[in-house]
Amino acid sequence: MFTHSSFDEVEEEEGGDSFDIDISVSDPEKVGDGMNAYMAYKVTTKTSMSIFKLHEFAVKRRFSDFLGLHSKLASKYLHIGYIVPPAPEKSIVGMTKVKVGKEDQSSNEFVEKRRLALERYLMRTVKHPVLLKDPDVMQFLESSELPRAVSTQALSSAGLLRMVNKAAEAVNKMTIKMNESDAWFEEKQQHFENLDVQLRKLHVSVESLVCHRRELSVNTAQFAKSAAMLGNSEDHTALSRALSQLAEVEEKIDQLHQDQANADFYLFSELLGDYVRLITAVKGVFDHRIKTWQKWQDSQILLQKKREAEAKLQFTNKPDKLQQAKEEIKELEGKVQQGERDFEQISKTIRKEVSRFEKERVKDFRGIIIKYLESLVQTQQQLIKYWEAFLPEAKAIS
Repeated sequence: MFTHSSFDEVEEEEGGDSFDIDISVSDPEKVGDGMNAYMAYKVTTKTSMSIFKLHEFAVKRRFSDFLGLHSKLASKYLHIGYIVPPAPEKSIVGMTKVKVGKEDQSSNEFVEKRRLALERYLMRTVKHPVLLKDPDVMQFLESSELPRAVSTQALSSAGLLRMVNKAAEAVNKMTIKMNESDAWFEEKQQHFENLDVQLRKLHVSVESLVCHRRELSVNTAQFAKSAAMLGNSEDHTALSRALSQLAEVEEKIDQLHQDQANADFYLFSELLGDYVRLITAVKGVFDHRIKTWQKWQDSQILLQKKREAEAKLQFTNKPDKLQQAKEEIKELEGKVQQGERDFEQISKTIRKEVSRFEKERVKDFRGIIIKYLESLVQTQQQLIKYWEAFLPEAKAIS
């Protein structure tokens, strides 16, 4: 059983063993038939870290195993202030298509989208110095066999959202409302609320952009086909050749639009979706801090009532009940002290976690924005090449 002090020790030790681990999720494979089928993934770990037995190893895992891992980590760490990355969301429609063996573009895209999401989830998990050394994480990465994850219905991101909403509801139902005395927490909570709203808006915009770009690809392909047919019908040799070559250029541009739509989606849209879910996890630890404070306050109120009851017993001279009251007071004093320590500790942990999370967030966005801009520049440069190569043909029409 981990204690707060042992978590701190793990974080301190991390400085001595530099972070060097790369995890890939590959080779999605359908196992079984019909509605009992499932997808298995190869999880390969490469590392020089001394906590692992080998430098490279691989295991097979199914989607429910990933959800089971998240469930274990969330139950151990969320309530004490650690930000646990959410597992990818379940998709009944997407998985049903795969199960019944309907192989089309949408089912292939679903499998690829999930594979990449699982890879990002594992990398975010092992980047956390405490989660990396958790026995369940190490077992997930190293053990050839895992105990079967049960009841994974509520373990995905949607499940995390429900869990966080429950914590938020519990906070709303409190008899005593917490007046935040720490300006840092007040400021950060507002910051994450605003960030959540803006990330969701941008995510919707980028998803619309992906749809627009895919629609543009379809229309470009249709234009290419029409230009080719017109070229075949044209008697004027130079004009016929120019129209045929225009059709070829448009076919190439159609592919560029498809590639850029994929970049919009896999680079930018998925990053935003991940961070919408991560912000939910961050807001969840803030709610757990308030619940920890409430537990401490409840103990204080109960202690006050017991002390008042003890005073009455002293006045009525009931020694047998008085002794029992003293014992209960002593126990409650211990709970109050523990409640205060827990509140101080979760506050300290959240400060550290938010600092680490913000550094990772900036690093993630910087890397993805650079890659995304590079993809846009490459697409535009290729477009210019295609049109520059075609221009002499258009000018040759006489």
